[in-house]
Parts: sequence; structure tokens; C-alpha cells
Amino acid sequence: MRKNFGKKTWFYPLPVLIVGTYDENGKPDAMNAAWGGIYDSNQVVLCLSEGHKTTKNIKIKGAFTVSFADAAHVVEADYVGIVSANDTDNKMEKAGFNTIKSEYVDAPIINELPLALECKLVKVNEDGNIIGEIVNVSADESILNNDGNIDPAKLQAIAFDPVQNTYIKLGEKVGNAFKDGAQLI
Repeated sequence: MRKNFGKKTWFYPLPVLIVGTYDENGKPDAMNAAWGGIYDSNQVVLCLSEGHKTTKNIKIKGAFTVSFADAAHVVEADYVGIVSANDTDNKMEKAGFNTIKSEYVDAPIINELPLALECKLVKVNEDGNIIGEIVNVSADESILNNDGNIDPAKLQAIAFDPVQNTYIKLGEKVGNAFKDGAQLI
């Protein structure tokens, strides 16, 4: 038997995306955004409201980074989601986030978050969603496996649970994509 909940914005998993930008003066900012994902084969989409400082920064600079929050930085990731740079001038310092400039776009990479997509703005669509082209993916060597690829168990990315309002750590392998289903063919 199933239980009906009606219309809810429940979607699993919702990655905890930390969007990094520079303002018009080159000051770094970051925000927590759960509503975003892959838009096309080399693009991301972010559903951000017009009032966010991050939205303004993306339009000014034409660039942003998307880092994946990890279990080691839950407090910091949550903080940049509940405090606005429109109101808090030293938001990044309070979060304890340090940045370096991306080599590929005019946006900051957050040193403490080991995986980042570096994106240039493609467009803001008719719904106000931000579409960005991924021009580089950078990863700290600490999250790489022996083959030099990202190891989800080392990354320990977190997802937002919209039902419980909690964060959940990801990382356990349960199958092989594009392979396990072949046994039913």
C-alpha cells in the first residue's frame, strides 16, 4: 500500500551544491543551492531566485563554480545557505571558506570542497534559471582513486533530504551502471 502526500517539492537525491561567484569588486561569495543539476551533456542548470547576491554576481561576471558539499563541511555548507551576502559582508570568512581563482572562468574555487565544476554563463532562460557550460572539472587529489578518478567514498558528498530537512552522506556502491541491467536482456 502507498501513502499519498499531495504536491511536494520532494526529489531524491538533491545534491548540496555550493555555488561560488565573484561580485563586481572581485570579492568571493558562495551559496547553498539544492535546486540544480545537469541540463545537457556539458551544461548545468541552477534554479536561483533573482534576489540572491549569487544570481547578480553570475550575471555581472558571466561565470560561476559549482562545488559539491561534503560530510566534513556540513556546518559551513548549511551556513552559506541560511545567510545572504546581501546582508552579511564577511560571509565567506565566517564560513571558514578560502578560495583561489579558477584558471578557466572568472569565479572562485572553494579550497575546502574537493570537487568543483567551473562554468561560464550560457543564458538565463525564460523561467529565470541559470544555464552554465562546464568548461572544467577540478578535483583535489585526496578524493581520487588509484586510477586517478573521483572516488565517491572519499568525496563523501552530501544530499539534502527535503522531507526530514537533513543532510545525508552518499558514497556506497550498490551496482554497476549500464551493466547490471544487461542480465535482464
